[in-house]
Amino acid sequence: MAKKQQKKKKGRSVQQLIGIKTFTKHGIRVGKDELLFYAITPTNISVLSATNIEAKIRNMMVLLSAMPDIEVSCTDSSECFDDNKLYLKERLEDEPNSNIRKLIKKDMDFLDSVQTDISTARQFMLVARIKGGKSDKQKSSADIERKLREEGFDFRHLKKPDIKRMLAIYFDASLYGEQMPDVDGEQFLEVNGGSED
Repeated sequence: MAKKQQKKKKGRSVQQLIGIKTFTKHGIRVGKDELLFYAITPTNISVLSATNIEAKIRNMMVLLSAMPDIEVSCTDSSECFDDNKLYLKERLEDEPNSNIRKLIKKDMDFLDSVQTDISTARQFMLVARIKGGKSDKQKSSADIERKLREEGFDFRHLKKPDIKRMLAIYFDASLYGEQMPDVDGEQFLEVNGGSED
């Protein structure tokens, strides 16, 4: 019995482990619930007065207390190149050809410059868990957006390509997650109108 359970666990996909069922019109389905994602435009607090900073904090507290099913998420907004840089460093040490070493060094310098530009880029999101039927979800979505506006937040509702990109970056899969197929391998399927060979 234990071996059978262990085999089941090994065969589970990441999608199953994190509970994602499918994309919906407004977010992703997780079990019977739907998750909606709202990207919050960050505010540069270094230019705000202490009073304005306190007001922003108070607005967030009011929002979170009024809507207990909302969670805050902060993720990188771009891919990390640490593994690439480590690989190039190892290649540089092992490469006997000086011309190839120069090229590898240029690649390393390029990655350093790109990483410097994006190293502090973060995205802040509010994740709302919506329960209930279709009409309840539409009403809840409108309520959330109304409340965000009332509390003075600049936001945008993430659509499917944005969610795919965010998940791809989170799982270190690709910087271009929005271009990934919805079903793994679907881009390799050839659909012909005739019968299968």
